[in-house]
Amino acid sequence: MIDSHCHLADEAFEADLDETIARATDASVSSALCILSAGDEAEGARARRVRDRWPAVRFATGVHPHSAGTFDGRASEAARVAQAHAAAFEACAIGEIGLDYHYDFAPRAVQRDVFVAQVQLALTLDLPIIIHTREATDDTFAALREAGAGVRGVFHCFTGDAAMARRALDMHFHVSFAGIVTFPKAADVREAAKIVPTDRLLIETDSPYLAPVPHRGKRNEPAYVARVFEAIAALRDEPTASIEAAVARNFDALFRPKSVPARA
Repeated sequence: MIDSHCHLADEAFEADLDETIARATDASVSSALCILSAGDEAEGARARRVRDRWPAVRFATGVHPHSAGTFDGRASEAARVAQAHAAAFEACAIGEIGLDYHYDFAPRAVQRDVFVAQVQLALTLDLPIIIHTREATDDTFAALREAGAGVRGVFHCFTGDAAMARRALDMHFHVSFAGIVTFPKAADVREAAKIVPTDRLLIETDSPYLAPVPHRGKRNEPAYVARVFEAIAALRDEPTASIEAAVARNFDALFRPKSVPARA
């Protein structure tokens, strides 16, 4: 199994990183994509420890919409910071990036500028993007359309309905599901999980957040991705082993390790 999106370098894992990795490997999690916040040096130090302890882990980095306000009027600088961090960790994607109108921790216009600048960076580097979108669906798709041909990636921790999933699929994006599919009130997400083609499907934990049932309320971790695989397989009436194999293929096809130049 592969956890296609986790925050393993988060301070939540600092005290028991080795044990967390051991639980993941014991649960047959072979690899994971560790998401980093571009420019966060403390997290970067923890990420180097993750890399040392679990060499199979890959990395992605970007300026999250919550942090976009730091780059008000300097969207190009956000892209430069993301590129430097991507080079340092041989990132296989730019992300997570996008728009979050639920919390609005940064002005929406600034979020959009920073998002667009990083989409352009990904196009320049020929890397996929990892999209975070919350209550900003139309603006997210508008930015992707404006980017034009070549933009690719994944809508991570999908929280929309089947119609939104189809919009993502129509733009040739992958769709990734997290523990939310196990939540009682997530019927729309479960319907979306049923219609995503096998070759566009990814599965994640988004740990340390959003632990699936029966772990809900606890700190999430990569080992719990097994529960998400089981839930998705049951929803789609497919063998869990088939889902695992498909996700592994999709992960390797989308997130190829790549040497990133420190500067354009």
